[in-house]
Amino acid sequence: MTEILNGSVLAKTIKNKAKKRVAKMKFPPGLAVILVGDDAASHLYVRLKEEAAKEVGIFVEKHTYPADASEDDIIAKIEDLNARNDINGILVQLPLPSQDADRIVSAIHHLKDVDGFHTENRRLLLANTPNLVPPVTLAIMRLLQATRRTLNKKTGVIIGNSEIFAEPLIELMRDAGVTTTFVTRETEGLAAIARAADIIVVAVGEKDFLKSDMIKESATVIDVGTNKIDGKTYGDASPDIIGHAGFVSPVPGGVGPLTVAYLLYNVIKAMEVQLRLRGEEV
Repeated sequence: MTEILNGSVLAKTIKNKAKKRVAKMKFPPGLAVILVGDDAASHLYVRLKEEAAKEVGIFVEKHTYPADASEDDIIAKIEDLNARNDINGILVQLPLPSQDADRIVSAIHHLKDVDGFHTENRRLLLANTPNLVPPVTLAIMRLLQATRRTLNKKTGVIIGNSEIFAEPLIELMRDAGVTTTFVTRETEGLAAIARAADIIVVAVGEKDFLKSDMIKESATVIDVGTNKIDGKTYGDASPDIIGHAGFVSPVPGGVGPLTVAYLLYNVIKAMEVQLRLRGEEV
C-alpha cells in the first residue's frame, strides 16, 4: 500500500512557526521578488509566494521587467536591493526568458540569496557550514523525514536536468546516510539504476515519465515535476506507481507547498543573520 506524503499539511506547520517568529520581531522581514517576462506559470508561482509571505507577516516588494529587459538593468536593481537594510531576501523567479541566470543570481548578496543558488551558499553547504539552503532541497528532506523510515545506509537517485539542483540535495542526503547518484533521462541504463534505489527524486519536466516498472516495490518517490497541461498541474510520476511505491509525494500538494514554506523560513533566517552581523538585536 502506498502512503501519500502531504506537503500541504507539513507546510502549514512551518508557516505557523514562521508567523510566530515574525510576530516577535521589532519589524517585519522584507522580501524582494524580481519577475521577468510574462510566463503564466512564473506569475502564478510569484503570486503564491507573495500570498504566503504576507500571511506570515513578511513584507513583499515585487519588481517586474519585460521579457527583453537587459541584464544590466536587472543587476542594477539587485545591487540597490543588496544595499537596503529593509530588504532581507532577494529572489529572481526562474527560468528567465533569455537572460543569463547565473550572472543575475550571482549579483545577489549571498546573505540575501533566499533561493540558495549563489555559488557562495553552495560552497558553504559543501563545506558543511551552510547558510541558506535551497528551499526545494529542505522540502525534499522534510518529506523524506515524514516517511519515518531510517535513511541511513539507503540508496537514492535523482533524475533531473540540472546538477545545480541536485548538488545540495546530494549533500544533505549524504549527511543523512543516503548514498545518492544524479542521472539524467539520457543516462545509459537509467531504468535499472532507478529500480535499484530506495529513494527516487524525479525532476525532468515530463508528465508520466517515471513509471512503476522503473521503481522497486516499496521505494520512496519524491516528485518535483511541474507540468501544466490544459490548465491542470501534473508531476513527473505516473499514477501507476500508486500501489507499487511505498511513499509518494503528490503533485500538486507535495514538494510545492513545502518549498514556499521553507522560502519564508530562509527570509527570516537571512534577516536574523544580517541583524547579528550589524550588531542589532534580533
